[in-house]
Amino acid sequence: GWKDAINTTIINFNNEKMQITWAVRELFPSENVTFSYTFDEGKTKVWKPCPTYLLDQDYNSGCLFKTEGPTLAMSIRNSNGSEELFSKILKSDFYIKPHPPENVTFFWKADTVTVSCNKPERSASCLRLELQYKSKFDKDWQSRTSKCCSVGEQGFDPRKCYSFRVRLKRLVPFCNVVNYSSDWEAETFWMNGTLLDSCNDDIKSQPNTVIVLSCLLAVLLMMLILSILLCKWQRLRKSVMPAIPDPKYIFADLFNDHNGNFQEWIDKTDHAMAQTKPDYEEPECIIEAESQQEDENSEKQGPQDKIFSFSRAAENSDFKAAQIACLMPTSNTIGSFAGFQILMNDDMYVML
Repeated sequence: GWKDAINTTIINFNNEKMQITWAVRELFPSENVTFSYTFDEGKTKVWKPCPTYLLDQDYNSGCLFKTEGPTLAMSIRNSNGSEELFSKILKSDFYIKPHPPENVTFFWKADTVTVSCNKPERSASCLRLELQYKSKFDKDWQSRTSKCCSVGEQGFDPRKCYSFRVRLKRLVPFCNVVNYSSDWEAETFWMNGTLLDSCNDDIKSQPNTVIVLSCLLAVLLMMLILSILLCKWQRLRKSVMPAIPDPKYIFADLFNDHNGNFQEWIDKTDHAMAQTKPDYEEPECIIEAESQQEDENSEKQGPQDKIFSFSRAAENSDFKAAQIACLMPTSNTIGSFAGFQILMNDDMYVML
């Protein structure tokens, strides 16, 4: 009776391979056991040794072999096979673990998603298709189960990114004695009917846009503030510390023509001023005596206007001519003195 109480784990992988495991350290702590099996029924059984052992610290802890029929008989014996430690007969079909669904497709229509997969060749009626999904705002998975091999769900928000995964389950207790499900199919990410690499891209897209716009606005604002501060600083500097004129621009010829040689520049400037100095000097005018004689002559002759003509060449030594010449302006214009009008016409001075 204690042989039947040994705990074993039995898995039939999609009715293709069988895996039998046992707690070797608890059940057989001091002995390395052997395993044999058969799918034959009746009295004439042909036992087969385990082709592939599973090890636990170099002790046989399980066996992996091909599924060859619906009824399995197995036996665990001591190391030399002389003593049977455990035996069991079971229906292998009740321990099936299905493969993950194949060719999974997603169909979107408005807020409804329909997921489907290929229908298995065997025992499709014993399978259920389970769909799990969650949005980026959900912590736990939402689950929906339907007959193989299509499942649909409504209420999906097109503005959210969703993670989807599917698997196949065996019905218990009608088809399996153990609740075995397939491994999850690869997780996919969808948003409004568009397949994405991950929902992290969608989570980061909006914050990244906000960050970029915020940084751009901050830069523009700082540039504006710096421009205002720079203008005010220039005005303040001009009011507190007026700009000192650069002699380079005032004395351009000193720096451009003489390379800053002041002595050379001043010598040339003095020479130029000497050349441009006028050749003539206005004679000193002494007119008191002659003015009195002219007044007497004017009283004797009356109000009649008198015209005096002098030649420059003939009167160079005449004192009167010198006095008249000193009254003349330096240019060929009309001058006046003491009521007389003096004209210059060619080489003649005329006083009216």
